[in-house]
Amino acid sequence: MRKIATSLVIALTGLSSVHAEEPVSKILFGSCIKQANPIPIFDTINQHQAEIFLFLGDNIYADTDDMAVMREKYEILGAIPGFQRLQKSATILATWDDHDYGLNDGGADFAKRKEAQKEFLDFWGDPEDSQRRKREGVYGSEIFGPEGQRVQIILLDTRYFRSPLKKGDKRLGGSYYPDTNPDLTMLGEKQWKWLETELQKPAEIRLIGSGIQVVPEAAGQETWSNLPTERQKLFDLIAKTKANGVILLSGDRHWSEYSRTTENTPYPIYDFTSSSLNQAHPRGTPTKNRFRISDKTYHRENFGEIKIQWADENTRIEIRIRDLRGNARISHSIRLPELSPRK
Repeated sequence: MRKIATSLVIALTGLSSVHAEEPVSKILFGSCIKQANPIPIFDTINQHQAEIFLFLGDNIYADTDDMAVMREKYEILGAIPGFQRLQKSATILATWDDHDYGLNDGGADFAKRKEAQKEFLDFWGDPEDSQRRKREGVYGSEIFGPEGQRVQIILLDTRYFRSPLKKGDKRLGGSYYPDTNPDLTMLGEKQWKWLETELQKPAEIRLIGSGIQVVPEAAGQETWSNLPTERQKLFDLIAKTKANGVILLSGDRHWSEYSRTTENTPYPIYDFTSSSLNQAHPRGTPTKNRFRISDKTYHRENFGEIKIQWADENTRIEIRIRDLRGNARISHSIRLPELSPRK
């Protein structure tokens, strides 16, 4: 399978680098790796020959403010043969979630976030002149493919700047509740301004990766719905910039599900969640989510697959959740014209 670039890992420089080679047709994604446990799904992933693989967070379970411990856990992941094969065969892009950030459910209150960012960038191979080494946060963007067949990949940082969440009585998904305080933020002022600029750049398909889910309703878990003003701000920004082709990708939950909303959005906004790469969900019961496309959820080891069938106005995007054996467990198809602002 063709690899997008010659380097083993493409660092997200924040410059929205353009790789105008042949169009991309297969992108895989996943999240949540207990690095000390067996990860046989890497063998299945390698068999599916991704051009690009997106790591959407919890790529290790560091859960520490000791950077030596964090570094050792990254080294465990880096030494896994299946991970090394993936590095050699596909372009890899990554963002983080709370466990590789260093603090469970952590946000801007994590005292070692700067140090954790350095460990993250070192492991994922950002060059010394990377923009992510010059600013706070690990967000970044890349564009792949020629004009008319461009895929923009935007990976957000939903940890470094995030305000504290409101807590209450514990529910099935946890103890977090929505908070409409307009002073709270998910991305922080600088990342919001950067995102607005990125969404104005030309692309036919835009994959926006978030460590936590965006569309699903608040049911106790960490989700953008706990900061509803920020969630709506994202949808409003897509409308304001007239950004076509947006599809959201997320992880975190240790199960996979597909969600969609048309409430105060410029067109249907999908959120495809894939989690976990090597952990089965112990409970197996999903939280309440009125935005779920169907009753299908999958709670064992899995990864996401995006296949793009380029055909101008008839371009079709197939999104599947595949299990440890590579079998499709959840599937959905989108025609690209569906992802255009309403007139």
